Amino acid sequence: MNKNNKKWRNAGLYALLAVVVIALGTALLDNNTPTQTTWKYSQFISEVEKGKIETVKLSADRTKALVTAQDGTPVLVNLPNDPQLISILSNKGVDIAVLPQQEENFWFRALSSLFFPILLIVGLFFLLRRAQGGPGSQAMNFGKSKARLQMEPQTQVTFGDVAGIEQAKLELTEVVDFLKNADRFTAIGAKIPKGVLLVGPPGTGKTLLAKAVAGEAGVPFFSISGSEFVEMFVGVGASRVRDLFEQAKASAPCIVFIDEIDAVGRQRGAGLGGGNDEREQTLNQLLTEMDGFEGNTGIIIIAATNRPDVLDSALLRPGRFDRQVVVDRPDYAGRQEILNVHARGKTLSKDVDLDKIARRTPGFTGADLSNLLNEAAILAARRNLTEISMDEVNDAIDRILAGPEKKNRVMSEKRKTLVAYHEAGHALVGALMPDYDPVQKISIIPRGRAGGLTWFTPSEDRMDSGLYSRSYLQNQMAVALGGRIAEEIIFGEEEVTTGASNDLQQVARVARQMITRFGMSDRLGPVALGRQSGNVFLGRDIASDRDFSDHTAATIDEEVRTLVDHAYKRAKDVLVDNRQVLDKIAQMLIEKETVDAEELQNLLATNDVKMAAIA
Repeated sequence: MNKNNKKWRNAGLYALLAVVVIALGTALLDNNTPTQTTWKYSQFISEVEKGKIETVKLSADRTKALVTAQDGTPVLVNLPNDPQLISILSNKGVDIAVLPQQEENFWFRALSSLFFPILLIVGLFFLLRRAQGGPGSQAMNFGKSKARLQMEPQTQVTFGDVAGIEQAKLELTEVVDFLKNADRFTAIGAKIPKGVLLVGPPGTGKTLLAKAVAGEAGVPFFSISGSEFVEMFVGVGASRVRDLFEQAKASAPCIVFIDEIDAVGRQRGAGLGGGNDEREQTLNQLLTEMDGFEGNTGIIIIAATNRPDVLDSALLRPGRFDRQVVVDRPDYAGRQEILNVHARGKTLSKDVDLDKIARRTPGFTGADLSNLLNEAAILAARRNLTEISMDEVNDAIDRILAGPEKKNRVMSEKRKTLVAYHEAGHALVGALMPDYDPVQKISIIPRGRAGGLTWFTPSEDRMDSGLYSRSYLQNQMAVALGGRIAEEIIFGEEEVTTGASNDLQQVARVARQMITRFGMSDRLGPVALGRQSGNVFLGRDIASDRDFSDHTAATIDEEVRTLVDHAYKRAKDVLVDNRQVLDKIAQMLIEKETVDAEELQNLLATNDVKMAAIA
């Protein structure tokens, strides 16, 4: 029925176009100037002398004359420059008239008369072209899926290109086995998970992992983002979901990859008024399609998100996304593998040690490490080097963590000295605290919004486990206060600056979390205080409800103050007891601007230092 309608519509448009062309041609033919006879000037004068001419119309420039012959035929005469012509015509009693000067030439009149017909033809042409695009032209294509189809030769991504997430690759290996050898699973009654949800922080390689599955299996790979389903028009998202699954069924076995599925799969009924908005209709259709795969083996849905907590529970139940694969930040060994992959094609000098780089970058994702080596290559090119050295890599790490250096900023000697003592206070307290992260580098070169920075190397075990002891948190507060205390000791309390504002915020946050979240208060005991309430729109924490009395709130404030005062006293004791070492570190920073870990350790080893008291 749709094809017949399209056929008749196109035939009608072509017929209308033909009518317009015929009408235009007729109008042009009708507007042609009637056929005129041209006389020679001598013939014209002869006719005048015989009295056969009664009226002569002269052009404004006196170069042409229009006369009417006895048979009524219009006659055109080209006139020479004859000053006696007017006298001859007057003597014979010929009426003389002068035509008005033409303001428009022939081509201008012609184009003016053709403008609207040509505009009409062009409009009809584009209307025909649009009609060729399908039923309803672009308006009807809103319901079509925007999924991009890639075949295995185009992806060219395999598990060999994915490093640092071995556990996730292992869990997805059976998906590849099922796509390659489905009979082996179905013969014993096994069913492959219909949906696999990749969960992890941004940049950990979820999209790359999905492409690798398609590359290993050698099957069609449909990729689409969750935001591409929803439009402002009602029903478009659901229509696109249906169209996507129809394409997938026609190409089975295949993989359908939905990136950022939280854009369309968030919890239903989370709005203030509940409601059944367009996004919820799209999610309902997605749930229906995923549950209707009983007769369509070989179709596997892989989705990725970094917000699994906001997904609708119906989306995560068995039969839809039955399996969640955590794609976490890589550990030390994983970072080494990722660096080896991204080092391909880059010219590295012999002093570049990927092992050291992996140790310096705890918490970096695969995307971060790729960006790191790319930044190092850019720095090497700017410095007109033919190889990437370790200096470029270290500078790239510092640039990513703290921003670019501001070497052109002019610092007064007073400010330089103040920043040097501030950073020396952080470094010395951190170096002499028991069971704390080692100092990596100290710098008073401004970066970003910071006047100076002290880098510490976080413990791999603590970062991987996320477990921090009470003593470590107390040490962290003391180190954060070290810069402020150093300013007080050297310059006096009246000269303390605002440079420690971020440090003080960190101290207050850690102390309050120790009391209210981690149960590290002797007076309040091991109890968590303050209920978390979720954002009705995003599923995020928007506020904390008080589930304790005013008296408990006052006790929390007192306990926070006690923790901060204790950390302050420990840091001050360290700096006062090791004042000479503090001065030497600050002097080194003033002279060199940067002190690395080895130089700091040599300074501490050659001086009599006193370690901080145990918390």
